[in-house]
Amino acid sequence: MTTVELKTNFHQLIDKISNEAMLVKFYEIMSTANVSNEGSLWKNLSNEEQQELIEIEKDSHNIENLIDHSAMMFKYIK
Repeated sequence: MTTVELKTNFHQLIDKISNEAMLVKFYEIMSTANVSNEGSLWKNLSNEEQQELIEIEKDSHNIENLIDHSAMMFKYIK
């Protein structure tokens, strides 16, 4: 889908929404996304949170830490 098609489809989607609360949420999301600078989320994390995410990312490369997709689906099927 091209950028023009995405914009057109997005405008059409918005035009179909009559729920004001939902429109406000969409507006807030788009406004935030439009002004966010790359890396701003990372900068808002504490050093401890940043280190924890770095460790999680490292752990995700260890095959022993991974869980099979079907096992996860079975676990959360309830």
